[in-house]
Amino acid sequence: MAKALIKIAYQQTMDALSLNNDFEKACFHSSYEEFLMKSQAYNLDGKSDSFTELKANDGRAHSLHYKTGFAVSGYIGLLNKQIPTLRNSLGEPVLFDTYRFELIESSITDRSKHKFAIHFITGTLTLIDSFGSSLLLAYNDQSAGGLIEGTFILELKEGLGIISYQR
Repeated sequence: MAKALIKIAYQQTMDALSLNNDFEKACFHSSYEEFLMKSQAYNLDGKSDSFTELKANDGRAHSLHYKTGFAVSGYIGLLNKQIPTLRNSLGEPVLFDTYRFELIESSITDRSKHKFAIHFITGTLTLIDSFGSSLLLAYNDQSAGGLIEGTFILELKEGLGIISYQR
């Protein structure tokens, strides 16, 4: 029977050296252009170059996580709720419910320093069992007992974590 209900987050980090497909390239270029545009409000004197400097000089610059994230929302919508780089043991994509954009660093003068993460967050999953570094899961709350359908195995890996756990 089910051990717990969980939610999983998977962090996909992107920078100028890690752009492997059209999705990553589009997110990188759009988020950088949005950063350049939105950062102007926190750099009126033109003395700051990096996201770190902007935050140090004006605490309101923390909102650039949220504001820059708008630039990728259309691309994420095209994913059809499938986490692009996370597959189960059968090679099928793992589905996400929501996401969060995190601006890690950027530079107004050097595009190559732009780095961000997209945190893909699943809906409720039923944790049926675990063995080694693998989880036996099913989508939704299937803790009522009886036949559990739609099971899949997910291997734990870097960037993947359980963010919610309920017995």
